[in-house]
Amino acid sequence: QVHLVESGGGLVQAGDSLRLSCAASARTLSTYAMGWFRQAPGKEREFVAGIRWSGTTTYYGDSVKGRFTISRDNAKNTVFLQMNSLKLEDTAVYFCAATPVYNSGSKNVPHYGHWGQGTQVTVSS
Repeated sequence: QVHLVESGGGLVQAGDSLRLSCAASARTLSTYAMGWFRQAPGKEREFVAGIRWSGTTTYYGDSVKGRFTISRDNAKNTVFLQMNSLKLEDTAVYFCAATPVYNSGSKNVPHYGHWGQGTQVTVSS
């Protein structure tokens, strides 16, 4: 079982930066890959970024490439999402999720069986 808790959301202006955190707890985190998703009102949940607990490979959705960076701190069992150059269309609830490591890199919501409660990010003009 994996327990995930997101934090760091808030209200920012377009062009600002924000860093989200996801604190994870599980007996064997190394067997999971982590992902960030987001969901705007009336839209489907969208893959944002992904990372394994081991190695350095990262994955990004097309809409955030070059602006967002996913990283992790293994000692603190925490995954981060650094969001730069935020746009109005980045407004959404952001979720942290975990998937078995063999699904690493997957952008498919059904592959992720563990989810946090979400944190709201609102970008204003």
